[in-house]
Formats: sequence, C-alpha cells, structure tokens
Amino acid sequence: MLEIHKELFLFPDAAHHLPEIDEWLSGDPPELFSIARHWFSVFRQCGADVNELLHDGCPTACIGGAAFGYVNVFKKHVNVGFFTGAFLQDPSALLIGEARRMRHVKLKPGDSIDSKALGEIIRSAYLDVKSRL
Repeated sequence: MLEIHKELFLFPDAAHHLPEIDEWLSGDPPELFSIARHWFSVFRQCGADVNELLHDGCPTACIGGAAFGYVNVFKKHVNVGFFTGAFLQDPSALLIGEARRMRHVKLKPGDSIDSKALGEIIRSAYLDVKSRL
C-alpha cells in the first residue's frame, strides 16, 4: 500500500534484498537488464538501511519503507528514476520529466552516460529521502 507523507512515497512492505527482485533483474533482453541490474546495485549500496520491493512491476529502493529510487526496463531503454527527483541537484542535466516530484534518467544500450554524475544523483536521492524521515 502506498502512502504519501512529507513529499515521500511510503511502502511499509519493503524488505531487505528480495530474491524476486534479483529474478526480475535477470530478465531478457540482457543488454537492457544488465543496465538495470547495475544501477539497482548502486541503489542497494547506498546504506545498510536500504530496503526494496516491486512497485508497479519494477524494483524500487527504499530507506526503511520510504522510496527513493527505482529502475524499469522498456522496449529500447531503461529508466533510473527518483521519487524526489524534482528536489535534487542535477548539474549534469541528466534528469528528465515534468511530474511534481519524480524525475528519471533514460539509458539506452550503447549510449554514453556520465556514470559518476548518475551515481551522485542516486546518492543524493538517498540522502534527500533520509533527511525527510
């Protein structure tokens, strides 16, 4: 069940390292799911308090039960998304979207990406949600 509180999306069912997420991340096509797997591992490495769940069919990273990021695979790209992305600093202008809170980065196989900048956005999203708890 989703609850919105203090600009946060709360998922009380989130748990630490779920096998069904590893199964989801091992899907086909491999060129897309390897991108998703890499970036979701970066979410998982943000801290010992990171939990996860499948929300709307895609892996979602939470601090406790407060969502801070997700990955999703589409036909030709992967989204790395942020529940409070509209509030994050993005000096490399990677974030796209027009929603009130959420933003994402679109990744395609073969495209270059500033991995350091995306890693910093992930860390920033983690710290942003942590500060709102």
